[in-house]
Amino acid sequence: MRINGFIGGVLFLVFVVSAVASSGQEEDSLTLPREIRLNERQPPDTVLKTIGIKPGMIIGEVGAGRGRYTVQIASRIGPTGMLYANDIDEQALHFLKSRCNKHGFENVKTILGSVTKTNLPDTALDMVIMVNVVHCLEKPVELLKNIESSLKPEGFIVIVEGNLDKTPSAAGEWYARSKLLKIYDDAGYVLFREETFLPKDNIYFLKKDRQ
Repeated sequence: MRINGFIGGVLFLVFVVSAVASSGQEEDSLTLPREIRLNERQPPDTVLKTIGIKPGMIIGEVGAGRGRYTVQIASRIGPTGMLYANDIDEQALHFLKSRCNKHGFENVKTILGSVTKTNLPDTALDMVIMVNVVHCLEKPVELLKNIESSLKPEGFIVIVEGNLDKTPSAAGEWYARSKLLKIYDDAGYVLFREETFLPKDNIYFLKKDRQ
């Protein structure tokens, strides 16, 4: 009986620990179930703190999709900030708009772009962020060039992107760091900061090369 009681106690403890771990993921009401795995790979809180997202910032997000990172950014810039969420997928933007309405985010404006044009406002943005986007672009150099006119004089681009050098099994999907750096250079940007702490991704900080 004592053994059975001990085993029962252990099983109960395992159940409680598992329940707490699960609830920890579910407590983030901004994250959809299908996004949990990607957010474990690219934890929004860690990434956005590293990037320096602050209340009141004016930000453009290129390739926002259905809003995995959009809602996270919107919650951090607050009502005094503004987020322009761009994508070429009109259906995804409709979903994103409904998602923001559900959470009461009035600081997000969706913008339909094209393969080479973001249609973001001119000289208005403190930062443009792109998460898992560059390797999906049909014309990455042209699109990155187009972003320049939307940045404030001290504005910059932050790119969170899978690094093939870290995960060779992703060949055919992700790009090697050297290829990404060439794309940035061809678009006329210089890398002024880089974070490599994520297991599968790098975070690149770019500013316009004005020399």
